[in-house]
Amino acid sequence: MHPIQQYFSGHRKPLPRVFSWAARNPSKSKLVYRFGQSKDSLASDPPSAMAAVDSSMNPVATANGTAHTNGNGILHDSLAEPPSIPFDSSIFRGYLLALLPPLAGASPDELETLFDDDFNDRFLRFAGEGGGVIYVVKRKEDGEEDAPPIYTYKLTPQLTYDSSHVTTLAIIKRGPTLDPTAPLSTQLHLLNLFGGDETPYESLHAVVSCAVKPWFEAFVGARGVGKDGDSKMGIPMTKKKFAELELSLLHLQQNVEIPETHLIIHPVIQRTVEQARTAGTRPSISDIPAKLLNDSSFLNTLHSHVNQWIKSIQTVTKLSRDVSSGTASQEINFWLSLERALEGIEAQLRSEEVNMVMDCLRNAKRFHATVSFIADTGLKDATDTVHKYNQLMKDFPLNELLSATDLDKIQESLILIFGHINRKLKLSPYPIRRALPLVEAISRDFNDQLLRVLTSHRLLYTPYETFERLLSQTIGIFRTWDDNIKEFTNVAREVTRRRSEKFIPIKVVPAHAKLQDRTSYLRDWRKQHEQLAVMTGPTKGLGGAGVEIGGMDMEAEVKEAYEVIKRIDVLDVSIEGSEIWVAAENAYNERVARVENQIIARLRDRLGTARNANEMFRVFSKFNALFVRPKIRGAIQEYQTQLIDSVKEDIKRLHDKFKTQYRFSEAYHMSQMRDLPPISGAIIWARQIDRQLQTYMKRVEDVLGKGWELYAEGQKLQSESTAFRKKLDTRPVYDAWLHDINRRDMGVNGRLFEIVRLRGGGFQLAVNFDPQIITLFKEVRNLLWQNFQVPHAITNMAKDAKRVYPHAVSLMETVRTYGQTLDLVEKNKGIEWLVAEYRNEAQRMITRGMNIRWDYFVNQYDTTRYVSSGDARDNRHIQFVREFASIISVLQDKTNNVIDLYKDITRAVEELSTCPYTSDALSELLSRIQAAIDRLNLEGYANLEHWVSELDQRIEGILLQRLTHIIQVWCSEFDRTDDADGRREPLVLRDISNKRRGDKRVKDEKSLEGGLSLHTIVHEIRIQNQVIFLDPPIEYARQTWVRELHKWLGIVCQLRRIQSSRYEIGLQMQSSTATELTYTSLLTRFTDSTLERPFALIEHKVQQLKDYVAKWLQFQSLWDLETEYVFNRLGDSLGHWQQLLTEIKKARSTFDTSETQKSFGVCIIDYEQVQARVNAKYDAWQRDILSRFGVKLGNAMKEMHATILKARNELEHQSIEGLVGGPRRF
Repeated sequence: MHPIQQYFSGHRKPLPRVFSWAARNPSKSKLVYRFGQSKDSLASDPPSAMAAVDSSMNPVATANGTAHTNGNGILHDSLAEPPSIPFDSSIFRGYLLALLPPLAGASPDELETLFDDDFNDRFLRFAGEGGGVIYVVKRKEDGEEDAPPIYTYKLTPQLTYDSSHVTTLAIIKRGPTLDPTAPLSTQLHLLNLFGGDETPYESLHAVVSCAVKPWFEAFVGARGVGKDGDSKMGIPMTKKKFAELELSLLHLQQNVEIPETHLIIHPVIQRTVEQARTAGTRPSISDIPAKLLNDSSFLNTLHSHVNQWIKSIQTVTKLSRDVSSGTASQEINFWLSLERALEGIEAQLRSEEVNMVMDCLRNAKRFHATVSFIADTGLKDATDTVHKYNQLMKDFPLNELLSATDLDKIQESLILIFGHINRKLKLSPYPIRRALPLVEAISRDFNDQLLRVLTSHRLLYTPYETFERLLSQTIGIFRTWDDNIKEFTNVAREVTRRRSEKFIPIKVVPAHAKLQDRTSYLRDWRKQHEQLAVMTGPTKGLGGAGVEIGGMDMEAEVKEAYEVIKRIDVLDVSIEGSEIWVAAENAYNERVARVENQIIARLRDRLGTARNANEMFRVFSKFNALFVRPKIRGAIQEYQTQLIDSVKEDIKRLHDKFKTQYRFSEAYHMSQMRDLPPISGAIIWARQIDRQLQTYMKRVEDVLGKGWELYAEGQKLQSESTAFRKKLDTRPVYDAWLHDINRRDMGVNGRLFEIVRLRGGGFQLAVNFDPQIITLFKEVRNLLWQNFQVPHAITNMAKDAKRVYPHAVSLMETVRTYGQTLDLVEKNKGIEWLVAEYRNEAQRMITRGMNIRWDYFVNQYDTTRYVSSGDARDNRHIQFVREFASIISVLQDKTNNVIDLYKDITRAVEELSTCPYTSDALSELLSRIQAAIDRLNLEGYANLEHWVSELDQRIEGILLQRLTHIIQVWCSEFDRTDDADGRREPLVLRDISNKRRGDKRVKDEKSLEGGLSLHTIVHEIRIQNQVIFLDPPIEYARQTWVRELHKWLGIVCQLRRIQSSRYEIGLQMQSSTATELTYTSLLTRFTDSTLERPFALIEHKVQQLKDYVAKWLQFQSLWDLETEYVFNRLGDSLGHWQQLLTEIKKARSTFDTSETQKSFGVCIIDYEQVQARVNAKYDAWQRDILSRFGVKLGNAMKEMHATILKARNELEHQSIEGLVGGPRRF
């Protein structure tokens, strides 16, 4: 693809119109690039040349004139494919002419060497897709020493290194090709690779450490991605690689150059060996002419060569360095390089040339040169020593420290370094006198690396949380160093003693000691400052108010004091840095002292206005952080005594609470409620007291500040609290529990159920599971939570208990539910028949469970997790527990349900005897009872027919009582007489059962709805056609009374009888004649004459009516008799007449009254209509009889008078003498 096409396709911009216009009119246009200056002007004026390169191109001339261009010098027209346009090399030439003079110090004349014949070809390959980089090399030409240096320049795509290269400039493309429409400054990278006297290591180290690495870290830091995001993108690994590269380049600079040793070989020997190799034979002295072997000059030459070998080898074997003068990496690299050099020497000594030289000398009997050759060089001893030393130096993890990029890596590297030293020092004979300076050199590297990491964080500019984290981590790193140094010291002393070396003091002077002191001091200082800054902030109440009352702004004052410290390098521990730190700290303290004075005034004011000790404690606790300042602590000392006394009182109450013992405390009952076992509860209780004691000791610290135990009062409280805490130690409680558990024989075994004999007699079903096992399992669980180490055997026992615990608890709860359900059945005897089937099912399950043992659960519980549920053999025991619980649950539910229904039924049955004696009331109650029975039938309770039969008999008894009572009431009502005013009040029916419940229930008696009363029947004695009759007749009264009696009895007798089989299809299909549907048969259940009595009363009442009505009907004779018939019957007997008149007078009282009716209670005889006519008729009869009687009486009187007169006359005619002389009789 053409570069221009590449550019526009990459930038997604529309193609310039000039290209499409040129494509359509190739003969009318010509694309011309014209720059503002020529090559000569560019060379003479570089700045203007650069401006020309970066400026926009001039408009392009066309056939019609000047075409319109945009800001980049591109013509606008419609889109079309651009032609293939190469990048003009003159642009790049001008760019180099403007760039190299200031950058490389090149003169225009020297730059002429750059633009040779191949310049255009090299550049075009570079501008296209051929290569991404091209190099400009400045080379110093050899010349005379006094002559000025001559430099030449060369453009090359391949980079080579030569000592004559002064500067190498790498020009790197940012894209695959150069775009002729864009400035070169935006498309090229420049990198200056220094040369000359410096080694490439120094130049590369400078580029990596000062440019590439900081630029990468700045970019990563500006992105703001968190640590987790960096880890996912591999940024930490990249940082580590940069650090390792920087470290490797630094090591290359610091390596001590080991001189290379090349052994001089005589030309004859060299030629002989080469000839033997060419011939494929082994070199031998026989190949050398015998004359030459005996030539003294030849032998002397060989001897002198051997002596030179010894000297050059000794130069290497006796080479050493001062370990304290350099870095640790230099010491390590020295020994590793020395080993490589010695191995090279050994390889040369094993060569065939050296062997032939030695053979020639031995042949000439010059043994003094050959025998002591190896000994004189010291090569063997040196090789052995270096090899042993390198046991320590090989794989030395120093690079982990030098390439560490954060504090965590530094700490890890220290552990690796000292682990390597302590391990290898026992194996390698590396001298301790060298190991100590080596560790000090590591300390210097450690100090430098730590400073580099801490300085990059700008500690005083970071938030306090970050500062504290970094400094805490740094202190931890120093602590790690100290711990490792102690271990190293012990190893060094042990190695010295084992090697029997001369005693030297094992002491390492760390180079980071001052930095360690400074970081510790800086951490404490920043902590005090933050406490002061927080206390003077607006949220604490100490800051802000002072400005209003004319004081200083404490918050601003503290910030200004801190700014003084921020401006210095706090980690500079040099003499000058320490002086700067002291001066800045003094300035800081002067400002802070004014703030402290104001804080003291306000604290004393708050403590003085505190109303009680708790408010003082709050003040002390709130501002406790400031008490580390001696000035503030001394000012509030007077308030401390009373608060210490308050703490003593609190501790005394803790003593009293502990002396009451756990079992008698409220915590014991609370623990039981929360299912905490006794031992764990006691331990938790004791630890709670311990925590409260610690809280009170914290109050003492709030009052007295840090180091409170050094005060006199503090020492006393400390000793008392220590003694009390010994008493609060829970370990003896745990040991006693452990001893008790070990003494007992506890385990999960035996049968599932057991039969327990009760004290009061009888037996009870129970689960054969010791509750102490459950307590053990809970104790172990809670003790493990409390970080106690429970023995393995007890833990296993608890695990077994925990395995079966759900099943044991389920069984215990099921058995308890079973017992409670049986108690309910016993208390409600009436439901025993109904739940008999469920009870039998439960008993069958109990019989089945009697043969199951707990061992099956313990051994098979785990296997059930991995065996399919279809295997009934493995989980049948667990299935039994579930089935047993399910069956007992059904029994409980059915029992509770039937008890509720039974209570409703019982309540309804009881209400049958007290409810109003109405058909609706009684029917409603029986409907409720029937609905409950239907529900029992629907839910499938057994023996329902028998149970309903018994219930029906009970209902019959109650209804029979109601019938008896209602008959009695009816009889009383029927037999009642009229009141004085002739009215009858309806009789109120009472609950007959109240009579049997005593007088205390009399007040609860209530009128039954619709008072029972008999309607009074009115019979009228009428006369019609001179005939007296009763309307209606007496038989109507009998009929009415019997009908009302039947109606009253029918309220009960017509009730629908309860049934148990309304949901039974089979029973419905049978004949229903055999089943009695009402309670009519109750009338046959009376054992006495209760039922006969109302009928007898009716007949008696009818007889009374008949007798009374008969009297009125006698008056019919008044119309039926003839007067003469009566007179003839009486005759002349005045006695009969007088008797008749007397009887007439007496009979008159029947109708001759002011009343018009006669009441017989439930019946009234109305005789108003007949009364007057009978009275009139009676009067007529009486007048006739009386007048006739008067006639009769007058005639009789006349006759009697005549008789008397006659007798008088006769008497008067009789003499007295005749009467006197006669005899007397007495």
